[in-house]
Amino acid sequence: MTMINKKLIVAALGVIVALGAVGPTIGQMIQQAEAHGVQAQLQSRFVRIEDETFSRQSLNTGELLTVKGTLVSLIQRDLRGWLSVYGESTNAGNRWEFISRDPPGNVFDIPGNGVVDYTLVVKALEPGVYHMHTQLNIASIGPGLGPGQTVVVEGEKILKPIPYANIAYQSIIIAVGYVVTFATRPWQVI
Repeated sequence: MTMINKKLIVAALGVIVALGAVGPTIGQMIQQAEAHGVQAQLQSRFVRIEDETFSRQSLNTGELLTVKGTLVSLIQRDLRGWLSVYGESTNAGNRWEFISRDPPGNVFDIPGNGVVDYTLVVKALEPGVYHMHTQLNIASIGPGLGPGQTVVVEGEKILKPIPYANIAYQSIIIAVGYVVTFATRPWQVI
């Protein structure tokens, strides 16, 4: 190494050490700002979520929250979709239990250029401050979110038993799927 290269390396290390020492002080002087993240795909280009309303802004665990709105198809072809709620929060729980869905069932049809009213009723299972959204998942396309609203839940956690039978059943189905896939197309699995 030449003398100039050594001097550049030493100077670069000095700058890194100096910034490391001063950086936390500068970070404390700058005010912090927080907001929930907004996805680039907040609304789908295929179906728009309109008139999203929430029955309450605050509730206790065990109480119900009703989310209503309208799905407006923006394309001519029929789509299949399913609704859920998406809750960003400060805690890691984000726990809600579905009580009812309208349209009923998990997957429903959205007619081309049609309008579908929806109602979701969920029960709060864990306290926290949630920014709730209707989440519309469209088959072969992906999710889209409604505008959302902040909902505050207070009270004690409600613990639900873990459905071990369902977990075992799903594990068996997944294992069978892997076996079939490997047996019929081993070159694609590896």
